[in-house]
Amino acid sequence: MGNLSSALQQLRAERREAQLQVEKLDTAISAIESLNGMAAFRTTNQPTGTVAAPKRFISKASRLKMARAQKARWAKARKESQPVLVAARTTGAAPVKRTMSPAARRKIAAFQKARWARLRAGQKKAA
Repeated sequence: MGNLSSALQQLRAERREAQLQVEKLDTAISAIESLNGMAAFRTTNQPTGTVAAPKRFISKASRLKMARAQKARWAKARKESQPVLVAARTTGAAPVKRTMSPAARRKIAAFQKARWARLRAGQKKAA
């Protein structure tokens, strides 16, 4: 039994050393890749020994081109959708915007004040 436990301890020690060596190699690789402009490999949330594909690197000029292209697509979509809205408006009568006279506003305000006064009076009686 003594031989087995000492062999197990030795194997565990070798495994720890190998694991440290692999971690050192990973840091060296990621440092070199960052100097090259490549993103580091991601190994998180993955089984031991597997490496994910590198993260995509897009230059500032390419991002600017993509942004301009997207804005052009949205502008084109808005431009094409407007005639449909204009055609729908011309077929029906346009709603007329109505304004309230000052006298009508005063009547509504007086009605609301009376309504709130009745509500408050009812709450005082209940309490």
